[in-house]
Amino acid sequence: MDPLILGALVGLSTILVLFSGLSVAMGLLVVAGFFLVVFDGTRSLELMPEILFGDLNNFALLSIPMFIIMGASIASTRAGADLYEALERWLTRVPGGLVISNLGACALFAAMSGSSPATCAAIGKMGIPEMRKRGYPDGVAAGSIAAGGTLGILIPPSVTMIVYGIATETSIGRLFLAGVIPGLMLVGLFMAWAIYSTWRSGAGAVLSPVTYSWAEKFEILPRVIPFLLIIAGVLYAMYGGIATPSETAAVGAVLCVVIAMVIYRLYNPRKLWVILRDSTKESVMILFIIGAAGVFSYMLSSLSITQSIAQWIGTLDVNRWVLMAVINVFLLVAGFFLPPVAVILMAAPILLPIITIAGFDPIWFAVILTINMEVGLITPPVGLNLYVINGIAPDIPLKTILLGSMPFVVCMFVAIILLCFFPGIATWLPDYVMGAAR
Repeated sequence: MDPLILGALVGLSTILVLFSGLSVAMGLLVVAGFFLVVFDGTRSLELMPEILFGDLNNFALLSIPMFIIMGASIASTRAGADLYEALERWLTRVPGGLVISNLGACALFAAMSGSSPATCAAIGKMGIPEMRKRGYPDGVAAGSIAAGGTLGILIPPSVTMIVYGIATETSIGRLFLAGVIPGLMLVGLFMAWAIYSTWRSGAGAVLSPVTYSWAEKFEILPRVIPFLLIIAGVLYAMYGGIATPSETAAVGAVLCVVIAMVIYRLYNPRKLWVILRDSTKESVMILFIIGAAGVFSYMLSSLSITQSIAQWIGTLDVNRWVLMAVINVFLLVAGFFLPPVAVILMAAPILLPIITIAGFDPIWFAVILTINMEVGLITPPVGLNLYVINGIAPDIPLKTILLGSMPFVVCMFVAIILLCFFPGIATWLPDYVMGAAR
């Protein structure tokens, strides 16, 4: 059978299996196993366990559970509330200052936790009621937190970037650095929209009647500065050549747990057990998907599907930016239905040779892909962050949350366009710190 037709059958089968309700990892294994047996014979089943465990035999994978523990220990404390309160005290008299405080807190908490749902939950529990109390529209209050939460998969340390690096054999250090400036750019775009929407609704109506003294502004900083220092220390150790990403992640996880115990008195063994239990569950889920995706990628390569698609794309007489636009649409649609990790692991083996042939930088493309995945977190039908916000504020209709997040989706599209015109936004910092990629 022609590999392109076979690839179409694989794609259709994968969609049907995943929509059946089967987990992503099991779905990938079922599809891969079926096509390997049909076209390579039953002996290929003997290779599947070896391939699955072989893909997990990677030292870099140790950084995933470590960063997850790091984020879980932070999320289990009042660090998110303290971040929000600290920024709120400093920006209280700025028009739109409260929504800017929430977006800033989301960015900082995202950098500490690396989790979008955790960021939404931690900042939203404090921020949404306060914004509504001060007269912000429900859509702005809910939409800003939903959008701010998406920053967790772009601003380093990001588990999504680690997965992309492993799937494409790309430097994780470069990927982390590539997400810094685009992440800050997105924060800036979000804040610009927040200021404009506040001005449009009447700034005087949302200024806080509360003023804080300098003593009150400084007294809360000691609670949040240690966590920020850990993030800075982890990045410095990684890029200063002191330790590998896995080693810095392990040290960061230990320090975050210790600080949670010291500052927030997280001594209860049951709470510590919950952190380790939940982190283990999430880590196993991600690692299982990675192993299953390895089998899926082997099937695509073994049946010459990946190579044929790349060759076919290479023969098309189309502008490379038209090709990139088509890829972006594909990623957007995939992100509507699947979690970012699953999309990366399924799409990377196919897309990487295509973008390489077209002359695009894999590091730059990682940022484009991640922003597309961010859009999927706040758009239906899955839109995980929308449901997290709805759980925090059940009296705000899901439609209102969705409409409130749409301007921030436009900001993400603007960011993608800017990255296409100015790719150095993503590639300058990695090249400056680590030297030009070879």
